[in-house]
Amino acid sequence: MSFNPLQIRSLNVAYHRKLVLWDAEVAIRPGKITAIAGPNGAGKSTLLKAALGLIPITSGEVLFFGDSLKRNRNRVAYVPQRESVDWDFPVTARDVVAMGLYRSIGWCLPVRSSHRRLAEEALADVGLADFSRRQINQLSGGQQQRVFLARALAQKADLYLMDEPFASVDAATEQAILTVLNRLKEHGRTVVCVHHDLQTVSEYFDDAILLNMRVVAQGAVGDVLTPENLRKTYGARLPLLDEAVTDLSMPKTLQKF
Repeated sequence: MSFNPLQIRSLNVAYHRKLVLWDAEVAIRPGKITAIAGPNGAGKSTLLKAALGLIPITSGEVLFFGDSLKRNRNRVAYVPQRESVDWDFPVTARDVVAMGLYRSIGWCLPVRSSHRRLAEEALADVGLADFSRRQINQLSGGQQQRVFLARALAQKADLYLMDEPFASVDAATEQAILTVLNRLKEHGRTVVCVHHDLQTVSEYFDDAILLNMRVVAQGAVGDVLTPENLRKTYGARLPLLDEAVTDLSMPKTLQKF
């Protein structure tokens, strides 16, 4: 029997007694690249953090491959938002990637040459082979984002959860990340990304989840990005939406908001 890599049932999350996620139902299809899209404050990052147990949930159930995260932790990798990380910490790019291998290294144990080699291979996969010994605070924002992606790749997971991997990166980094995501898909891995740019959803992703506190729609991109679903999700926040209703391919042409 096969299970969805990630299944979320009736998830509720509250901050200071105010609901920010309400009765969220999510089923991620295996081997797909899925976008979580919605307006600012819709609960996109919260959904990932709640699923991973990084913030408490009020009620609901989260299953990874049909079981708890505890039993499948080695199959799940997480890439947080770049802004949530202290990049001034004195550590090299290779060290950051090696930190993702702590389950195989063990806490408080030295990093072996085999682990350093894995870290360097992951950095090469994201185009940073020549930066492995560079201090992380000496890298550009796009390079830092690629280092965190490399850390996730080094874990050789089956499910990758990424919070805004394309945010505030240069064009070269965006293409490098996209290449990595497609390579993961080719190897049967599943990727879920919080994503803010509607223009690129249909180009970059197989599936989409439209979220605004509740899940408005989910499934294949072509089925989800309809004018009706976009209106339900964004309301009046998309000024060009009225022009888009005559062409269901318009999500590529909608301006950023």
